[in-house]
Amino acid sequence: MALKDGMLMELKHEMANTRKMLERVPFEKATFKPHEKSHALSSLATHIARLPSWVTRVVTLPEFNVGDPNAFPKFEPLTSTQQVLDTFDKNVVEATKTLEAASDEALVTPWTFRNGEQVIFTLPRVAAIRSMGLSHMYHHRGQLSVYLRLLDVPIPGMYGPSADEK
Repeated sequence: MALKDGMLMELKHEMANTRKMLERVPFEKATFKPHEKSHALSSLATHIARLPSWVTRVVTLPEFNVGDPNAFPKFEPLTSTQQVLDTFDKNVVEATKTLEAASDEALVTPWTFRNGEQVIFTLPRVAAIRSMGLSHMYHHRGQLSVYLRLLDVPIPGMYGPSADEK
């Protein structure tokens, strides 16, 4: 089995779970924050929708410098659940295609995440995909579930039924 095969199965399964959560985002509550230090609901949903692009970024670039002012493309804010879903779906398709085309050799090649001259980490691409692309998304998806719970939005089951499902 190629390194990408297990990751592709996980990507398919977890992106379906993530999409179920994003489908529930109530944009009429876009500015909701559970705490003053928290991101607004719309900002969190937008971030999650864009996270699959990290898979493509890690596979196709030798490194990423978060300190570079041109590192992140300029995006228009997403202002509806449908825009979030469309962005997410597009990024998942791109991530899947990129990962499908990756060789084992490419996936064990080191990838570096830096802030200016400071190296934050260097990992094999397969580990960086797990960290920056997948685990990062699961973390924020968990945050989103708390936001939705606080807004009394029924939470979809991820690994079996949720307390809101019978």
